[in-house]
Amino acid sequence: QVQLVESGGGLVQPGGSLRLSCAASGSISRMNVMSWYRQAPGKERELVATITNGGITNYADSAKGRFTISRDNAKNTVSLEMNSLKFEDTAVYYCYVLALPTGTLQFREVWGQGTLVTVSS
Repeated sequence: QVQLVESGGGLVQPGGSLRLSCAASGSISRMNVMSWYRQAPGKERELVATITNGGITNYADSAKGRFTISRDNAKNTVSLEMNSLKFEDTAVYYCYVLALPTGTLQFREVWGQGTLVTVSS
C-alpha cells in the first residue's frame, strides 16, 4: 500500500515563503505524475502544480512565478516551494501521486492527508 506524508505547512505572513514536502512510502515500482492541490475554506479543491516523472511542470495561473514544484525520483518525494505568499493562498494543501504499487499492473491515485497553510499578518 502506498502512503503519502506531507510536511511543512504553517503560519506565514504575506510576502513570506514556505516549503511543503511530501514523501511516498510503501512498495512502489514507479511514480508517474506528482501534484499539489489545495482547498480553501468554502471552495473546491484545485490543482496548484504538477510535475511528470520526466520533470515537466505545469502550474495554475495563481501559482506561476511564485511557486516551484520539484521531485526526487530516487527518494519518491515531491516538494512545493512557495514564495511571495498572499492571503488567498491560505488553504489545506494536498499531495497527489499516481503510483504503480509493486506487483501490480495498474497505477493508483494516492492522496496525502493535507497540510494547512495559513497566510496572515
